[in-house]
Amino acid sequence: MTTNANGHGLDWSSEQWQSRARSWVEAQLSRAGRRVTGPVEPRLRPWSLVWRVPTDDGPVWFKANNRGTVHEAVLIATLAQLTPERVLTPIAVDPAQGWSLLPDGGESLRDVLLRDPDLAHWERALPGYAALQLTTAPRADELVSLGVPDHRPEALAGLFAELLDDRESLLIGAEGGLSPDLYERLRAELPSYAERCRRLADIGIPATVQHDDLHDGNVFAGPDGYRYFDWGDASVAHPFGTLLVTLRSIRYGEELAADDARLVRLRDAYLEAWTDRYDRRTLVEAADLAINLGAVSRSLSWRRALDTAEESRAEYADAVPGWLGELFAASPLQPDSRP
Repeated sequence: MTTNANGHGLDWSSEQWQSRARSWVEAQLSRAGRRVTGPVEPRLRPWSLVWRVPTDDGPVWFKANNRGTVHEAVLIATLAQLTPERVLTPIAVDPAQGWSLLPDGGESLRDVLLRDPDLAHWERALPGYAALQLTTAPRADELVSLGVPDHRPEALAGLFAELLDDRESLLIGAEGGLSPDLYERLRAELPSYAERCRRLADIGIPATVQHDDLHDGNVFAGPDGYRYFDWGDASVAHPFGTLLVTLRSIRYGEELAADDARLVRLRDAYLEAWTDRYDRRTLVEAADLAINLGAVSRSLSWRRALDTAEESRAEYADAVPGWLGELFAASPLQPDSRP
């Protein structure tokens, strides 16, 4: 495995690594009866390298994850087995390398909303994602054993405590980091946070895969329905934690007020999949708790994504303390109120 000079992660820019990756892509495409027809178009982020690869049967997408998001490859392969109608079926994956090769998914929900900014599109997309979560729930332990991060309520309080000990990632007192006062307030919050985790676990809704970055840019909207992609931030967690990013992105993207009835309708469209098992009052309580706890999960996913010595990580480093500081911010369904 090729590492960079600091020994952290893969040196995606090295000729040796790129030659090996191109050979793998070409071999997998050959097995699928396709061939590369031109140069790749790269997109580099600290957490992944993505190539758009032109072929004689349309473009395909190669993705290499860093060590913090390497679980994405095995996760998408598992999801394709469990619920193939709701994700892209990979052409090939190499879980050990964190490599995946995917067909083109067509236009995204974001593309659709730019043409037709009707939130009914989200109202149709969310039930399918909920169905994916329900299908996957019985395999939660297996996913954790395969390397998908464990953010279940029973684990979150301990992860929060461990994150608070990582002062370097939280940039305490530095530009873009936590202020010393906010840091101390977060430490004091630990017992209350742990109690909310216990309450959420006690409700008994099974953990499952939780995308943790489900916005309109990570949903394909094709003639065969909605497919959910870009699983690098995912964990095994309470399913309703999804709502933090999803409702937040919709609220601020559409410039909606917190009390806009459309946000509640979208939440309820998502929760509908669980109404045969739980009453609505219980589901809303669980959703409120999961949203409230979710800032820790987001901070942890960013810390994993930035587990690299790439200089470009500095551009995103404030996301780790930034998301943790959101623990005291309002739910997307409540007016903003910050300390």
